Amino acid sequence: MSVKHQPKIVIIGGGTGLPVLLRGLKQYAIDITAIVTVADDGGSSGRLRDELDIPPPGDVRNVLAALSDVEPLIVELFQHRFKNGNGLSGHSLGNLILAALTSITGDFVKAIREMSKVLKVHGQVLPAANKSVVLHAEMEDGVIVSGESKIPYSGKRIKKVFLTPENIEPLPETIEAIRSADLIVIGPGSLYTSILPNLLVPKIGQEVCQAKAKKVYICNVMTQAGETLHYTVSDHVKALHDHMGCLFLDVVVVNNGHIPEEIQKRYAEELAEPVKDDSDRLIDLGIQVIRDNIVSYEDHVIRHDTKKVASLLISLITAPPSS
Repeated sequence: MSVKHQPKIVIIGGGTGLPVLLRGLKQYAIDITAIVTVADDGGSSGRLRDELDIPPPGDVRNVLAALSDVEPLIVELFQHRFKNGNGLSGHSLGNLILAALTSITGDFVKAIREMSKVLKVHGQVLPAANKSVVLHAEMEDGVIVSGESKIPYSGKRIKKVFLTPENIEPLPETIEAIRSADLIVIGPGSLYTSILPNLLVPKIGQEVCQAKAKKVYICNVMTQAGETLHYTVSDHVKALHDHMGCLFLDVVVVNNGHIPEEIQKRYAEELAEPVKDDSDRLIDLGIQVIRDNIVSYEDHVIRHDTKKVASLLISLITAPPSS
């Protein structure tokens, strides 16, 4: 009897958006690969990166926790952040464990692999590169700002972002996952500091452009000051296409759900506003636009509705190809 092929989904991103989406997707019988940014240089991750010369573990930690299938208390322990303690304050236990495992195994990727076994992770988690990268932004006035954590605070509009060193190699498993994927999902997450640092790793962007899989971008619901101030849906897509040098997106998922006024007011204090839907402009590029109410609220914070978005993505794989 033939074994039924599990659909393969590759998800590329970082920050808070990626774990939210993965929690919904892991409920399905699919083969998940999460490709996670290693450009973070702030907080606990940045300290460990500088002091131990390892890739920043924070985004990877959050993804491992989201895909884990162990008791909630174990996940809570892994995600626990120390509030005080000389040298310990601000660190999360999971970051320290990943740093220790990197020291024991001598390799960040091996550390993730071992931690994945401990946490019974559903799928595989791969860093975009096996070493730290530095994200730089060239602003519209020509000034270069270096460091992922500093870019959003420059107070200027971003023209483009790029990575150093230039000779970064992706993992062979990453290339294999992209080539064999049935669906490639970009986002949700900070456009310039969570999503593009993955796609700008040499060969990853190239492989995504050439991949046979359908490519979906889950557009952010709100703009971000310092990154995407006043951006529309098509501005987000244009930034992705410009950086990649190819028109690679097949589907863009856009929120059309109402955002309550009190929540909009709170976000307005951070100069954030709902992303304006001008996605009709994308139809000329041959991009399918899916509009749906894909938001949920946690403690007055807007998140993508993990069940709704996961179901929507699964339907893109199971739907018969359009003639």
